[in-house]
Amino acid sequence: MTKRDWVMKSTVAVILSTSLLMGGQVGQAAAASTTYEQQTSEVASIAKSLIGKPYSYKASGPKEFGSAELATYVYKQVGVKIGSTISGLYKTGTKVSSISKVEAGDLLFFSSNGSGSPTFMGVYIGNGQYVYSSESEGKVVLKKLSDYSKKFLGARRIVEDSSDNSSNSPSTPASDIASKVIKIGEKYLGTKYKYGSSSSTTKSFDCSSFTQRVFKEAGITLPRDSRQQSTVGTTVSKKNLQKGDLLFMKASVNSSSDRITHVAIYAGNGKILHTYGSPGVTYSKFDGTNWEKRVVKIKRVI
Repeated sequence: MTKRDWVMKSTVAVILSTSLLMGGQVGQAAAASTTYEQQTSEVASIAKSLIGKPYSYKASGPKEFGSAELATYVYKQVGVKIGSTISGLYKTGTKVSSISKVEAGDLLFFSSNGSGSPTFMGVYIGNGQYVYSSESEGKVVLKKLSDYSKKFLGARRIVEDSSDNSSNSPSTPASDIASKVIKIGEKYLGTKYKYGSSSSTTKSFDCSSFTQRVFKEAGITLPRDSRQQSTVGTTVSKKNLQKGDLLFMKASVNSSSDRITHVAIYAGNGKILHTYGSPGVTYSKFDGTNWEKRVVKIKRVI
């Protein structure tokens, strides 16, 4: 690593750490003080720096990389925790509408015949090029996207450009943003629940696509699934719970595992706003209920 690269990574790390400590607005990642262009440029730069590293199945770096693990590693370097499987990453972030709309930092997915489930993936770095860890070539390589257009399945955007979210400027009180989140969520009351619902639809939601959609409309980007969402923002205790906080829950009160299976938004006044089962999007009582007893983590992203 060159001195310049080390300085760039260190600067981004300091900016991100400071933002999280201050409880600032968090996207999938990143601090409001880090611009969209800076972050995606850093992602592209890190991906490019790995060209030539050996391919190894499911290797997570830094010396060898699997296909999905390359993307996982790159985003980890800028403080963004994403999944580590191709199938999981194919559902995370926001879908890019077409191959012509891809931007630096987007994750690209391909299959050998251009249909079905993705079998390999890479990180787009701009200028019509992407980087991926190639099993057939045995190393991380740089390729032209145009040469793989027939194998292209789709792209997902991990980092969102929030420069047009002027309503959530740094001077906007967090309580106002929280109220906005709840108001947005309320307009979806009664919308049916569907496990694995697409993040691109508002006709149905699962618990994490609901929180992702509501916060997105309030100008805050969250990862796609609940466990990924639990890695962003600032951890808070129950006694400091505030409206707009995200509540992450295990499967049941008696579950011996703290594996996160549900996420809800604290709506204030002892209530949560979330979606599950037959009621779909609904309010539920929180204080003293099994919902409260299932909580394993609380995160503040506002």
